[in-house]
Parts: sequence; structure tokens; C-alpha cells
Amino acid sequence: MAEGRKTSRLTLLRHGESIWNLQNRFTGWVDVSLSPHGMAEAQQAGELLADERFDIAFTSTLLRAQDSLYEVLKQNRFCNHYVRVHEQSCEWYEHFTPGEGDASELKIYVSEKLNERYYGDLQGLNKDWARQHFGEQQVHLWRRSYDIAPPHGESLKMTAARTIPYYRERILPCLQRGEDVLVVAHGNSLRSIIMHIEGMTPQQIIDYELPTGEPHVYRFDKRARIFDKYTLK
Repeated sequence: MAEGRKTSRLTLLRHGESIWNLQNRFTGWVDVSLSPHGMAEAQQAGELLADERFDIAFTSTLLRAQDSLYEVLKQNRFCNHYVRVHEQSCEWYEHFTPGEGDASELKIYVSEKLNERYYGDLQGLNKDWARQHFGEQQVHLWRRSYDIAPPHGESLKMTAARTIPYYRERILPCLQRGEDVLVVAHGNSLRSIIMHIEGMTPQQIIDYELPTGEPHVYRFDKRARIFDKYTLK
């Protein structure tokens, strides 16, 4: 599908607003659904990406990311069918003899390496309540510092320690082959990947906002170096 191409494209999409985003709660790895507005955001992203051909897709194990991905693919005129590959059990999910029609299937790889930052003891708490209980400054440090983790949770640095190796091992080779890649995941998992591919400092990524439902597109040359980037709105 990518044969003969000299460039590749990486599209990063943060899932649409979730129910707990709407309720102002720390979500992390809690598997909540999209809100009605979040579903509409995913559908709008699908409209923006309807004419883009993807060779492969990646998403997390969490429902809000997967539902956003499927809303995008519903509207894509090149994706007629797809197959999910669960990376933790890929030897089972890919244990079949491919048929002639399988070459046109979009493969979606599902990995917890792309899951949202794990918020530990904060998960499920209302953010305003947490500020009142733990203090404004402490909650700000947990949310916005690079290497300070909430109790029993992950810092952004710890999140990057799983997302960046995954990017290098699983996503980058696709770009080096000239494939067009779609990744639908979460604010912090995607920000850590963006920090890596754009060469940002920890301070720069702390200040970087990634809105829900807005595709961020990077174009790579044949050596997998970025030569263009833009956001679809």
C-alpha cells in the first residue's frame, strides 16, 4: 500500500471528550466512555480525515480512544474493513493464514503502552475537590510537573518511559517504510510522543496543550525526518 512512496504521514488524535472530562474528574486508566460532545468531536475528526488513506493504526486499550478511532474510520472512504490486533496476545489474534482479501484490511494495533497517564490515588476524584483537599500547589505539581508523580501513579516522565520506546519500536518503522499512520490515544501519552519527535524539552511539553478531537499531522521524508506539521480544525 505504501510501495514507491518517499514520504510518510503520522496523524495523532486525542480522543473526544469523555464523561469524566465533562465531570472534571481525574480519569487515567479508568475505562470511561465518550460524552455526547466527545462523540461529536470524534465524528468531526472523521470528517476532517475522510479522504486520508491510512496504512496502519494504533490505539490504547481504553474505550474512549478506541471509540474515537472507530468513529473516524466509519467516515473514511478508504477503510472498508479492519482487524484489531491485541499486542499482548498477538500470537493468538494473528494466528491465521491470510487470504487474498486480507491485504486491504486496515490493521489496528491495541496496546496499553499508549494508555493515558496513570493517575493513581487521584483517579475518580473531582479536580476541584482534590485542590481543596490536597492544596492548589500540590495538585498543580502532580498535574503539570514533568517528573513528580501523584501517589501510586505516573509522572509524565514515567509515561514517556513506556510511550517513546513503543513509538521507536512499533510506529517509527512504519514511517520509515513510507506508510501513513494513525494513532488515536490520550493527552499525556500523545504529548510524550510529540515531545520526542519534535525534540521538546520537559518544560516545553508541560506548557503544550493538546485539544480533544483535533488531528495533529506530521509529514516525514524518506529518512523519517519531519518536514511539515499542521493541525486540522
